[in-house]
This record gives sequence, C-alpha cells and structure tokens, in this order.
Amino acid sequence: MAESVQVLFVCLGNICRSPTAHGVFAHKVARAGLADRVVIDSCGTGHWHVGSPPDSRALEAAGRRGVDLSGLRARQLCPADLDTFDYVLVMDRQNLADVRDVWRQNGGTEPELFLGYGRMGLMDEVPDPYYGGDRGFDDVLDLIEDASDGLLDAIRGRLA
Repeated sequence: MAESVQVLFVCLGNICRSPTAHGVFAHKVARAGLADRVVIDSCGTGHWHVGSPPDSRALEAAGRRGVDLSGLRARQLCPADLDTFDYVLVMDRQNLADVRDVWRQNGGTEPELFLGYGRMGLMDEVPDPYYGGDRGFDDVLDLIEDASDGLLDAIRGRLA
C-alpha cells in the first residue's frame, strides 16, 4: 500500500493536452477525496511555451465542464521527473518515444500512453487539438475524462 502517488502528464508543448489532463484528473481526484494522497503535474517535451498558461481554447473547453486550468503554467520535462513520478503518462507515440529516450538514458519510471487507461478503447493517442477547431478541444476532453476514470481506479487499488 502506497501512502501517496505522483502522476505526471506529458505532451509536446504543455499548453493543450497535458494541462487539460492535469486539470481533469485533479478535479476527479478531489471529488474522490484523494487530493491529499495524489500529486499531479504536467509538462511538455518541448521548451517553446515554458511559463505560458494553457491555450485559451483549452481553458474555455475545460471551464465549460467545471475544470479550472487557469493556475497552470507550462514547463519542460526534465530527467528527474522520471525519478519523482510513479506514473508518467504521455499523450501520443512521438512524445512517448522522446520520453522513452530520456528514460533509457536515466532510468526511473517507464513512460506509457495515457489512453491505455481508457475504457472506450477508441484511440490510443490523444490527438493534438492545437491546429484544429474548437471541437477538437471537446473531443480531447472526452478522451481524457475516460482515461482519467480508469487511472483513478488503478490508483485507488494502489492506495488501498
């Protein structure tokens, strides 16, 4: 039985998918009464947006579902993250390959695709909505909410 669990969500720029996952999962963890036992963070493999808030479309889409992302700021993955977090959950295969390169060099927690925790089984990657329309952000939220439910079940088992 673990006393606490640390979860890291990873995408490319840390302004769309991973902060959305961070916020949605934090919301679900709080509603489950586990906020004092689950540490959540997000980051990107790239450095372009470090210090920036989430994309305005991500903020709006999450807000419509009662999830506030406004306090989040982008940061870049560092090798120490793989030693700190129990779950390193990546949004797509390309970023998974990039994080696995870091993992092979430094060890720590092996990264995995976040949608592996999903129950719908429709996709294994969270598509990047950055260059698409607003609907893409809602589609991403649907996938993230589903995978977050599966992840929360896995973490409940680990904390029991």
